[in-house]
Amino acid sequence: MEYWWNLLNVLTFWDLCYCLALVPHKLPVLWIMPVSGDPARGNITAEVLPAVELALHHLSMQPSPLGNYELQFHLTDSECDNGKALKAFFDTIFNGPKPMMIFGGVCSSVTSILAQSLEGWNLVQLSFAVTAPSLANKRRFPNFFRTVPSESAVNVALVRFLRQYGWKRVGTLTQREQTFIEVQRDLSRHLEVANIQLAEEESFSEVPCNCVKKLKDNDVRIVIAHFDVSLAAKVFCCVYHLSMYGQKYQWILPDWTQGSWWTNTDSTNCTAKNILTAIEGSISADIETLSSKNIRGISGRTPQEYGKEYDERRQLKGLDASKFHGFAYDGTWVIAKVLTRVMETVRYREKYSIHRNFTVTDQEVGQMILEAMDNINFFGVTGHVMFQKGERVASVKFAQYQDGKAVDIEKYSAITDELESVSPIRFQRDKPTKDRTHVYPQRKHISILLYGIVAFLTFSGIFTACSLLVFSVKHHNHWAISMSRPFMNSLIILGAVLSYSSIFFIGLDGSYVSDGVFEVSCSVQISCLSIGCTAAFGAMFAKTWQVHSLFKNHSMEKKTTKDYGSVLLVMLFLLIDLSLLICLQILDPLRRTVKEYHIESDPHGQDFVIQPFSERCENTYMGFWMAAFYVYKGILLLSTCFLAWTTRHMNVPDVNDSRGIRISVFVSVPVILIGTCAFMLWQDQPNVQFCIVTLVIITCCCSTLCMVFLPKIIIIRMGPDPAFLSRRFHLTQWHSELQKESGQDNDAGNFMEQDNTGASDIVTDMTQNISISLDIPLSENLHLRQHINELDSELEDLTRQLNELSPYVMENVIIRSFVHKTAENRNSRNTGLELLAVKEKCLTLPESSKCNRNPLEDINSPEHIQRRLSLQLPILHHAYLPSIGGVDSSPLSSPSDSHQHTLMPRTYGVLVTGL
Repeated sequence: MEYWWNLLNVLTFWDLCYCLALVPHKLPVLWIMPVSGDPARGNITAEVLPAVELALHHLSMQPSPLGNYELQFHLTDSECDNGKALKAFFDTIFNGPKPMMIFGGVCSSVTSILAQSLEGWNLVQLSFAVTAPSLANKRRFPNFFRTVPSESAVNVALVRFLRQYGWKRVGTLTQREQTFIEVQRDLSRHLEVANIQLAEEESFSEVPCNCVKKLKDNDVRIVIAHFDVSLAAKVFCCVYHLSMYGQKYQWILPDWTQGSWWTNTDSTNCTAKNILTAIEGSISADIETLSSKNIRGISGRTPQEYGKEYDERRQLKGLDASKFHGFAYDGTWVIAKVLTRVMETVRYREKYSIHRNFTVTDQEVGQMILEAMDNINFFGVTGHVMFQKGERVASVKFAQYQDGKAVDIEKYSAITDELESVSPIRFQRDKPTKDRTHVYPQRKHISILLYGIVAFLTFSGIFTACSLLVFSVKHHNHWAISMSRPFMNSLIILGAVLSYSSIFFIGLDGSYVSDGVFEVSCSVQISCLSIGCTAAFGAMFAKTWQVHSLFKNHSMEKKTTKDYGSVLLVMLFLLIDLSLLICLQILDPLRRTVKEYHIESDPHGQDFVIQPFSERCENTYMGFWMAAFYVYKGILLLSTCFLAWTTRHMNVPDVNDSRGIRISVFVSVPVILIGTCAFMLWQDQPNVQFCIVTLVIITCCCSTLCMVFLPKIIIIRMGPDPAFLSRRFHLTQWHSELQKESGQDNDAGNFMEQDNTGASDIVTDMTQNISISLDIPLSENLHLRQHINELDSELEDLTRQLNELSPYVMENVIIRSFVHKTAENRNSRNTGLELLAVKEKCLTLPESSKCNRNPLEDINSPEHIQRRLSLQLPILHHAYLPSIGGVDSSPLSSPSDSHQHTLMPRTYGVLVTGL
C-alpha cells in the first residue's frame, strides 16, 4: 500500500506540473487610451480593439515559447487629460499588478508627459497612434517606441518625392494646432537639409483665404498642406475661387482618401463639384497602413488576409475602420515577442545561476526590454517592423486624385530610401508642374547693327581728327596755324580722339565680352572720356582765357604772348583728372553690376516670364564719384562758356579762332546738359542710352573740330599768299568802315570830311591790330619789304616823268622827297607807327593848324592843285594800289569841288602805313 501511495503522489506532482505548463504565464501590460470617442478622431480605442483581440487570438495559437505566455492588457481611460492620465498611471503602479510595459497613447500631450517619467519606473512604452515628431527626441524620451511612423518619417519621404520631380521651391499652409505646427517645423528642417527653398509659410485658424492668396501672390506653385479634414472644404473653396489649381499648381495633402470630405460644403460658397475640380491632380502623402506586398508575416497571414478578418470583426460590432488598426495589431506582436524573450532570458538566468534564490531587478528587466525592442525585426501586416532610435522604419505611400478617385502612384521605403512607382502620375501636358514661374533672363544688349553704325561714324570721326592733325603739322608755318596756338590745337584733337574711342567701350556688354573684360572696359571708357573732355575743353578754356586776358590788358604797346601759361593751365586740369581717376581705381573701382527691370510675361502665353536685365559699370559710392566728376567738368564747361560769352565781341588776329571756340562751347554745353537729362530718363533702354551718349560725344567733338579747324582750312585753301590775305582783310575792313561812315552823300566836300574821320578811326584800328600782330613770321616781313622797295622804284620813275612834264619842278621835288621819306620810314615798323601817330594828330587839328599850311602858297592855287591832281591821282590810285593788294578807287570828278588840298599826301601815308 505504501508503494502505491508514493507512486500516486509522484504522478500527481508531474501531472500538476504538466497542468501548470499548459496554463500560459500572464504578462501584465498597461493600456492607456481614451475610452470615450472624439468627434475629430473618432473612437480610436473601440476601432482598434478588434485588431488587438485578433492579435491575442493569433498569439494563443502560436507554439512555444510564445504560446507559453499570455498578454494581459489592463485598459485605463486617459480621457486625453494630463492629470487624469497621470493619476490612472500611478494608481496602477501602486495598486498592482505592476505592468511590464505600457501600450497605447493617442494624445500627444498625455503621451509626452508619461514618456518622460518612464525611465524612472524602468518601464517602456509602445504607441501605435501618436505621430508627433517631438516624441522622436531620444534624449527626452529614451523609453518611448512606436509602431506607427511619425510625421517626420512622412516628411523624409516627402522631401525624397520633391527631389524626384525636381521641385526646389515650395510653400506650406498650416492649421494653427500643436500637432500640425510641429509637423511643419520638422518639415522645414528637412527642407533646409535637402536645399529646397521654403518660399512662404502661412498658417490659419478658421479663415484660410487670405493665406491662400498670399501663397499665390508670392508665386508658390507647390503647396504642402497640414490641416484637419474638417477644414479641407473651406481651403479648397478658396483655392477654386483664386484659380490656384490645374497645370500651374500642385497641392500635397494629408491622406483623406477614406472619406468623401468634399461633400461637406455647408460652411462654404462652393459646390462639391467645385471642390472636386480644385483637388483634381492633388497628391496625398501618408504612412502605409497595410502593406501592399502579398507576403505572409509573423502571424502566418498576409496583410490582405488580416484585413479581411479585421473587417469581419469590426463589422460585427458595427465599428468604423481606423487607420491605426494595423499598427495596433503589429504592436501587440511586438510586445509579445519582447516580453517572451525577456522572460525566457530571466528564466534561463534563474535556472543556471550559481547563486541560490537568484532574482532579476526591475532595472535589469527594463534594460532587457529596451535591448529587445532595438532588436525587433519581422514582417507584419504594416510592412517591415523594426526600430531605429525608437522610430519605426516606415513605408509611405503617395496617392493622386484622378477623376475624383485616389490612385496610388508611388511608395517610399525608408530602408532603401527609394521611391517605387505603383501607377503613372498624371500631369497636364505630360510635364511635371513647375515649382515657380520660370523667369528667363533676357539681356538688353546693344544692337549689333546700331553698334556697327556707331562704330563706323566713330572711325570716321577719329580719321577726320587724325587728318586735321596731319594737316595742322603740315602747315605749321602758315600764319593761320601758327597764330592759333598749334599745341592747343593738338590737345583739342587728342581730346576728341580719346572721346571718340570711349564709344567703342561704352557699347560693349556681356553678349560680346566676358565679365572680366567688361570690368576692364568700365575703367577704360571713363578714363578715355574724362581725359578727352578735359584735354579738349581745357585747351579751349586756355585759349579763351588768353583772349580774355589780352582784351583786359589791351594797350597800344607791343605785347609778346607766350604759350607757357596756357599749357600749364591745361596740365593742371589733366593732373586733377588723373588724380580723380587713380583714386577711383584704387579706392572704389568700377565693377560689373546687373540691373533688372520689370518682369514681362511671355508674348506667346507660355508659363514663364521674361526678366530683362542690363549690365552696368557701378561701384559702392557711385553717386559720390559721379558728383565729383560732374562738378569738376561742370565748372570747367561753365567757365569756358562764361569766358566765351565775355569775349564774343573781340576779333584778335593773334588768336584768330576765338569765334570758332565760342560757337563750339555754346553748342557743346547745351548738348551735354540735354544729353545727361535724357540719359537719366531712358535708364531702362540701353540702346537709347547708347544712342544718346554717342550723339552727345560725336556732336561735341565734331562741332569743336569744325569750328576750330574749318576756318583755317578755308583760309589756307583760298590762296597761297598769306600776306595778300592779311592785307586784303584789313583794307577791306577799312574800306567798308569808310563807306559806312560816308553814307549816301554825293557831295565831294562832305565826302572828304567823312573820309578824314573814317580814315582816322580805321588808322587807329589798324595801328592797334599791327601793334598786337608784331610776331608775324619774319619771312612775311622780308617779303613785304622787298615788295615795298620795288614799289619805291616805280614811284621814283613816275615822279621823274612828272618833273619832265610839269613846269612846277619845285612842287614835284617836294612831293617826291615826301614820298621818298615815307618809303624810307616804311622800312622800319616803329618809324611807320610814329608817322601814323603824326598823321592821326594832324587829322584831329583844325584847318588853320600848321599841318594844313604849305610854304609855297603861290603854287597851291586852285589851278595848280587841279593840274597836279589830274596827273598824280590816276598814277597813285590805278597803278600803285592794285600792285600792293589795295582797293580800287575812282578819281574825283572835279578838283575844284574839294578844298582839302592835303588829301593826297594823307591818303598815301595811310596806305603805305597799312603795308
